[in-house]
Amino acid sequence: MADGEIHDRAQFTSMTEGTLEDWQAIGRASLAHRGQHVDRILSHFMLLHNDYGGFNVDRLEHSLQTATRAHRAGHDEEYVVCALLHDIGDILLPASHAELGAAILKPYISEQNHWMLEKHGIFQGYYFFHHLGLDRDMREEWRGHEWFEYTAQFCHLYDQNSFEPGYDTMPLEAFVPMMRRVMDVPKHSIYRKPQAA
Repeated sequence: MADGEIHDRAQFTSMTEGTLEDWQAIGRASLAHRGQHVDRILSHFMLLHNDYGGFNVDRLEHSLQTATRAHRAGHDEEYVVCALLHDIGDILLPASHAELGAAILKPYISEQNHWMLEKHGIFQGYYFFHHLGLDRDMREEWRGHEWFEYTAQFCHLYDQNSFEPGYDTMPLEAFVPMMRRVMDVPKHSIYRKPQAA
């Protein structure tokens, strides 16, 4: 590279050949797309529209109702965004849907909210597993955990009861700014520089 020449893309074909200038080019490209991950998540989220999965409302409406109830109960934006995206994995990862929402939000949320998201599928099972021949008390494995009741309350107050046709649900547009604020800067990431002591 000539002195002062700036490329818009890395020049290496193997990371072992990468230079500071290459990684600066990659960093500039990443910054140009900052925030677009929310748009990509929203694109996937919209796949829940008109997917009823046998329920009384489609999966998008269920997610919006869950977030609406949490918002109206006075929870902070992080919690509300968790409520909104808790079932985003229903279509892409149906065998363990809760883990997908938890993974998407992990860099941006507290450990408590991450645990709630990751475990909510099992906690929600309290309301229906027995109808499927499963153990509705599967959640008892975590009885005594510091966030057991927090997660049980999420399911009881906002998740299990959000299948109501005609509910006065807030529109998705009301939640998008919350998503952008919550997901603006990661709190936890391998790409985040350590804070000075």
